[in-house]
Amino acid sequence: MVTVTIWNEFRHEREDDEVAAVYPDGIHETLADALADDHTVRTATLDEPEHGLTDEVLESTDVLLWWGHEAHDEVSDAVVDRVQERVLEGMGLLPLHSAHYSKPFKRLMGTSCSLQYREDGGTERLWVVDPGHPIADGLAESIELPKTEMYGEPFDVPEPDRQVFVSWFEGGEVFRSGCCYRRGNGRIFYFRPGHETYPIYENEAIRRVLRNAVEWAAPTEGSPRTFGQRE
Repeated sequence: MVTVTIWNEFRHEREDDEVAAVYPDGIHETLADALADDHTVRTATLDEPEHGLTDEVLESTDVLLWWGHEAHDEVSDAVVDRVQERVLEGMGLLPLHSAHYSKPFKRLMGTSCSLQYREDGGTERLWVVDPGHPIADGLAESIELPKTEMYGEPFDVPEPDRQVFVSWFEGGEVFRSGCCYRRGNGRIFYFRPGHETYPIYENEAIRRVLRNAVEWAAPTEGSPRTFGQRE
């Protein structure tokens, strides 16, 4: 069974009554509920020692989900180094929503990861543009979210290896909302939905995407890699 660690800042839920009403136990607990039936799940948050991401935790993590928004700069560079190393070794990484600005994702992308946004509560339609990809398994041709935050292009990330979703918003904007990458031995899937004031992670289609993405990003048994001088 795949071992998943869900990391969350867990600040908005404790500081903002509107967010607390949507995610009273924290975004991480809602995500954990979405994955618990088929995975071994644990959570970690920013204000724990070492942000809850010790060497031991990361060594035993197959896939790391990351949700952050207002405190990216508070994440220790030492923890970012650990996450980067584990991804290169084979751990999967799923940065969610505003984690496009997270230190680990920016480090692994090598770009600003900037974008346009608008908090208007408009409708988003995520179109499946790679229906044969495992992350799209079991989905309809699109997912509609009635209220969400708009993200728009340009999205300053490297060209994805595979593009699973493209979002359309009421204002006419589009956005690359499901981007697959490989860094070293690790797989990365950036997934856009997840603004903290809307119950997006209760949506069953979004939960299906997360379950599929965890399975896709989990390490696989490959041929051994050796480096250095050969005799």
